[in-house]
Amino acid sequence: MTTETGIPGSDGDADLEQRIDAIESGYEFLLAYAAQGRNTDRGAAPDRSVRTYLGRMEAGLDGLADAAGAAADARDAALRKDATAFFGALASDAAVARAAIRLILAQDDISSQLVDNLNASIHLRALLTDVFILDEALKRKRGA
Repeated sequence: MTTETGIPGSDGDADLEQRIDAIESGYEFLLAYAAQGRNTDRGAAPDRSVRTYLGRMEAGLDGLADAAGAAADARDAALRKDATAFFGALASDAAVARAAIRLILAQDDISSQLVDNLNASIHLRALLTDVFILDEALKRKRGA
């Protein structure tokens, strides 16, 4: 992930910000998709496809905890050590959410009901809460 995000700091900041953006924008799309009452995802434009958003989320989750740890290290050497348990939970939550997304992507048809169930999953909700906490904590360490 190499696009510029405008966030001051290291390249690790840009990488983490892109991951967070993929997860958050994907979740917002999933909420809208779930409300559509679709039986299938077939026929959607590629840039508005639930598979595209799920794929971005899945890619963002792969290595999320490492990217978060690197961003924490860049701000404060003690931060990662002080929050070891949090980073472990982030890794676990990301792995479970990623597995659920991969299961959905393996389906021939992705219905609104299936996406609604993913949205309601405690695993995805835990991950989103982790990301919100992480983002806010790193902003505070960065002085934003």
